[in-house]
Amino acid sequence: MNDGFEISTDPARLDPARIHHWLSTDAYWAIGRSRETQDRAIASSLNFGVYDTASGAQVAYARIVTDYATFSWLCDVYVDRSVRGKGVGSDLVAAVRDHLAPYGTRRILLATDDAHGVYAKVGFEPLDDPSQWMNLLFSRQPSARAEG
Repeated sequence: MNDGFEISTDPARLDPARIHHWLSTDAYWAIGRSRETQDRAIASSLNFGVYDTASGAQVAYARIVTDYATFSWLCDVYVDRSVRGKGVGSDLVAAVRDHLAPYGTRRILLATDDAHGVYAKVGFEPLDDPSQWMNLLFSRQPSARAEG
């Protein structure tokens, strides 16, 4: 990690209010996310925080949904605007990769609109065949109707 910052997976160090503020107001994928939803996501995930060593303040966050065996989803990666451009994001993603490697997880997936370069620096690359992947968005599901 860059001088002046440290990474931790200790959930007691997380600043949930700050994480919620960052994501719900400044992260295109989570704008408007409720605090309750964010708190549930934190509680059910492996979380990484980056902290300023001088002040102890949290300056970045990443969340991983994983079974610790076959699959991991890297999401909610956020670096505070005050420390962007200092390599914090790349170091955070490398720490996630290195933390998961000993588990033998076959794949770590993520989605991004604008940070491909950050992830490429630590080995992420586009899917070989994106047509193999599908997703289910509940907000797009047709409403269920009782049939009689």
